[in-house]
Amino acid sequence: MNVKERTLNAKNAERKVKKYKSKGSKFQVLHEDGVIYETEETSKIIDIGIDKSCQCVGNKINCLTAKDWLKNQLGVWEFYYEKRDIRDKTVHPATFPISMARKVIELFSHEGELVLDPFVGSGTTLVACQDTNRNAVGFDLQKKYVDLSNKRLSNQQLFNSSKQLAILDDARNISQHLKPRCVKLIWTSPPYANLLNRERKNKSRRDRDNGQLGKVEQYSQDERDLGTLELEIYAKQMGDIYESLLSVLRDDGHCVINVPDMWWDNKRITIHISLIEELRKRGYEFRNTIIWDRRNVVNNIGIFGWPSNYITMGTTFEYLLHFKKPK
Repeated sequence: MNVKERTLNAKNAERKVKKYKSKGSKFQVLHEDGVIYETEETSKIIDIGIDKSCQCVGNKINCLTAKDWLKNQLGVWEFYYEKRDIRDKTVHPATFPISMARKVIELFSHEGELVLDPFVGSGTTLVACQDTNRNAVGFDLQKKYVDLSNKRLSNQQLFNSSKQLAILDDARNISQHLKPRCVKLIWTSPPYANLLNRERKNKSRRDRDNGQLGKVEQYSQDERDLGTLELEIYAKQMGDIYESLLSVLRDDGHCVINVPDMWWDNKRITIHISLIEELRKRGYEFRNTIIWDRRNVVNNIGIFGWPSNYITMGTTFEYLLHFKKPK
């Protein structure tokens, strides 16, 4: 980054930065001496493949056969975890199976095309892209999760020509790293507003003290972390992020978001509805709702709400929201 002096000589530009914020194509840097310098960023564009490497022709959106396509038309999906999946919530509090990421990736991209995960977390998206020969980039605020993602990618596929990268940066800055209209699929399971930013009560579990009781499992208390926000603010900031991602999404690109709803103070908090409404306002076309049936991975459920307050168990299903960028 080339620092241009605004009020003092260039030596002050080497002093410790206290704040760093964007201002159009420029940046303002506030140093510890209280002096503001204006900067211009050097190129951060990631060198990664974006073109399909398969032999598919025509207007096919994926490499699936007609038989596989037919299976994917079912609106309720069930998945199983494998040995490579992370289930330990002390490693990461909210993970999804590799098999789910693989199914979404194979449905909405070709081999060799670029997949983006704005909230890469434990790196499951990158692992699934490595399995399916897709190029992929994932971003996260937390270095521990970027390191975890890269560690999971250490076993290279012998016959795989694709590249997968985990980048330490805010999702708000992704457009600085990627070329315009290069991404075929944006796929992620984002922070769920402030769902995890509270003590676990485990009211719906038969064995309430399962090691999570009373714990706050939120990823971080970083002010940039969407998992610290109330739903209304969360939805707006998600909208801001996804609006900025329209510039890197191809004109025929797809976007899939995995979210649950949550139950709070005897009210259903409909995160999925808030996101659908927000992304529609930002220019995305909402296409499909898919239900992730989690009954096979949930156990030890206790009675909840009986006999006067009927509440469906939110842990038994989640949503996959499918959007498309209009041409």
